[in-house]
Amino acid sequence: MGVIDFDKLFAQFNGIKVGVIGDVMLDTYWWGHVDRISPEAPVPVVALDKREFRIGGAGNVALNLVSLGAQVTALSVTGKDEDGQLLKGLFKEFNINTDYLIQSPARITTNKVRIISRNQQMMRLDSETTKDLTAEVEQALLQQVEQYIVTEKPQAIVLEDYNKGVLTERVIKAVIALCKQHGVITTVDPKRKNFFAYAGVDIFKPNMKEVKDGLNLLLDDVNMASLTEIHQQLQEKLQHHISFITLSEKGVFYHNHETSRIIPSHLRNIADVSGAGDTVIAVASLIYTATKSIDLMAEVANIAGGLVCEEVGTVAINKEKLLEECKLLLG
Repeated sequence: MGVIDFDKLFAQFNGIKVGVIGDVMLDTYWWGHVDRISPEAPVPVVALDKREFRIGGAGNVALNLVSLGAQVTALSVTGKDEDGQLLKGLFKEFNINTDYLIQSPARITTNKVRIISRNQQMMRLDSETTKDLTAEVEQALLQQVEQYIVTEKPQAIVLEDYNKGVLTERVIKAVIALCKQHGVITTVDPKRKNFFAYAGVDIFKPNMKEVKDGLNLLLDDVNMASLTEIHQQLQEKLQHHISFITLSEKGVFYHNHETSRIIPSHLRNIADVSGAGDTVIAVASLIYTATKSIDLMAEVANIAGGLVCEEVGTVAINKEKLLEECKLLLG
């Protein structure tokens, strides 16, 4: 890999434009305390202390990209509702471009409300539409994506699937075709539903569970041989460029036509794994766009995924902290 000037590399992020297309959502936290049981039913009464709104779903990938300094645009469909307005406001607050965001009266903005007392989740309330976009809204979204690519000339687009209906088969195929036509790098964090719709992408990044589900595998032993076999099975169906599989506590694996490797994870105090996948795809997309080095992409994304697991809750990666760790572990 040679000696890498990480300061220079991380400074390059500021010049990179990335679009994130997928299911954006609002994460709402209601913090309260419980002093009594309700007289109406055998349930606790949570007295609300504070409310907090955060960007969730594909929006968390956008948040990670912005934290690293990239110029980010959200490409998605929300409801034409209060939650949609709130989410749009949050995007703007974090300097995520919302010019190409569509608000559709036919949909509800996904909002996951977590009710928390004494650091324990009491309940989660989800309001959302999970059916696929209508043909009309698909068309509108694709027009926005094309407009974005032609106007902003991004270097990469991340497809971030949360199975909420924005990434339909038609949208996926059309976005990949548009990116190919305009020389834009495509990276994917897939879900099971459209697992094999992502033909021809540059980087396909499932986690081990998604791979097992997608390929219907019963696999106990995760090693170089079994992972190479998985890459070949994926390759047959997707004809993609790079398989990049996260192996939770075992690290990450990558394979392209020339090279493959398992990179073990670095020892960390794991507090919470939520959102780690979003961080990994964001970091991998930026490093690959900046350097085209698969090995460096995997190394840095592996470190980043571990770092965010040390924090409680879903957090975006801290650029300075990541830079420091890269110098320490890879310098």
